[in-house]
Amino acid sequence: MIDAYEDPGEPDRRGGGRYLWWLVRCQPGRSLAGAVLGSVWMVLLAATPYLLSRAIDDGLEPDDYPALAGWTAALFGVGAFNAWLSIMRHRTMTRVRMDANFRTVKVVVGQAVRLGAALPRRVGAGEVVTIGVGDVQTISQSLTVVGPGVGAVVAYLAVAGLLLAISPLIAAVVLLGIPLIVVLVGPLLARLQGTETEYRERQGVLTARIADLAGGLRVLNGLGGKGLFADAFHRDSQRLRRQGYRVGAVTSWVQALGVGLPTLFLAVVTWLAARLAAQGSISIGELVSVYGYVAVLVGPVAFWVECGYQISRGLVAARRVVRFLQLEPLADTGVRDAPAEPSVLHDPESGVRIQPGRLTALACAHPSDAATVVDRLGRYTSSRATWGDIPLDEIALPQVRARILVADHEADLFAGILRDVIAGAAAPFRGAGLCEHAAPPRGATSHNKPAAARQEPEAPSEAHLSATLHAAVANDIVQGLPDGLDSPIDAQGRNLSGGQRQRIRLVRALLTDPEILLAVEPTSALDAHTEALVARRLRDAREGRTTLVTTTSPLVLDQADTVYYLEEGKVAAVGGHRELLDGEPGYRALVARDADETATEEAVR
Repeated sequence: MIDAYEDPGEPDRRGGGRYLWWLVRCQPGRSLAGAVLGSVWMVLLAATPYLLSRAIDDGLEPDDYPALAGWTAALFGVGAFNAWLSIMRHRTMTRVRMDANFRTVKVVVGQAVRLGAALPRRVGAGEVVTIGVGDVQTISQSLTVVGPGVGAVVAYLAVAGLLLAISPLIAAVVLLGIPLIVVLVGPLLARLQGTETEYRERQGVLTARIADLAGGLRVLNGLGGKGLFADAFHRDSQRLRRQGYRVGAVTSWVQALGVGLPTLFLAVVTWLAARLAAQGSISIGELVSVYGYVAVLVGPVAFWVECGYQISRGLVAARRVVRFLQLEPLADTGVRDAPAEPSVLHDPESGVRIQPGRLTALACAHPSDAATVVDRLGRYTSSRATWGDIPLDEIALPQVRARILVADHEADLFAGILRDVIAGAAAPFRGAGLCEHAAPPRGATSHNKPAAARQEPEAPSEAHLSATLHAAVANDIVQGLPDGLDSPIDAQGRNLSGGQRQRIRLVRALLTDPEILLAVEPTSALDAHTEALVARRLRDAREGRTTLVTTTSPLVLDQADTVYYLEEGKVAAVGGHRELLDGEPGYRALVARDADETATEEAVR
């Protein structure tokens, strides 16, 4: 089975079927063992009726007790050995499924890491959750065909050969009847794929909506939109339920026919064999063996139908995984060097110009407009943005990531000791979250050095760490935890409040001390008093460094050197905060609403 640290290999991304075959090829010895054990197990099941018929014809009918005892002992020995084979087959196939499960998890997680900050921009959270929760398990279950599926084919051929020695007529009926049963179930399997695909798509959409509701429930409640979104979620969940019923209906027919048709076929063949026995064409023992052979075939046929059902579902799940694996991160087409000196960062599409060494604020009525501008300036989307006189897309991406940090207010927080959660981002390209990329500490010039000459930066000193915590007004967080900086933090900071998580993210961003910091809503979850402190200390901490913040808070806007007011994604006005309050009605309405909300919060407190 694949080790936790073992390379899962390069998956076949050319289609769902090819991906499933790749999972089989990754464990050839175990897959072959499963096929052999499954085949021998099912053939020995078919041997039981043969031994029983010999015991009747050679021992019971002529009253030959030694022969009867011999065949009975052989029957017991084969049964015991087959029971052991069944255990080994099950254990082997469990390992096959587990390997496929873990290998798929590893390639999906690896792809998520490879996409990095492009992940939330390329695929919804619901899609990733659905793959991880349901599709991985479905794919591993579909590999059942490797053992019992192959064994069913071998057992079918073996029984057909045994029946041919008894009666060519019965052998012909079995050889033609069993494939006919499979053909009858085939259209249902095709329909199942269609309904299952639609069900999975709806499930992904609904899962994404759950994540969105959980993340924005407080905002929705404040805007009075909770009921509207609740109604939409109710409608979507009802549609998913109805689609689930359709999947269940097809599945029930597949499973019913998989058991019912072979049983009906068993009755027909038994009736035919009984007539031949009554006519003296076959012996009583052969009649018993025919019944046993056909009864044994019910198992392989049921396995065929089950394997067809599992493969149909597995193909649907594998196509979703392959579609995810085919996503590519933003291509690094840059070959030019970044400006040697601090330079203007300009976004022509919006008209925003970030002057070096200054604190710039971006105020938009729609937060998505500000986030779009930051994505362009941070080079997370292709654009006509420039850095100095150089198009940003033409600069080597490692240099952009080393000197420009996008600090998202919802960036991931990984589980670990608080000191590691904060200081672990100080090294270039460490896990700073899906929408954060770390830059070297102040004074570092690793982006101008060849890769071989770069060194891992040292951990920040206690004095530097303490100063950064003070700048982000996060000292109280450390003091409130039982072990201070050595306290454990849950994944996504679940044991912290929303405001504490936001300040921890800000500490992490400030600790990297990038040349250019692009902070998205860094104070949106803070109360007015803390927000005012953060705004003042952020300005002091970034003195002489290029900083952009997106916000509509007057407490933060008042600290900015330059404020850009955007309407419909375009610059509508530029100036200082107080200047825009006096001369720009739209800006005043936007900021005054924010100020009113702040005053209301203060009154409530």
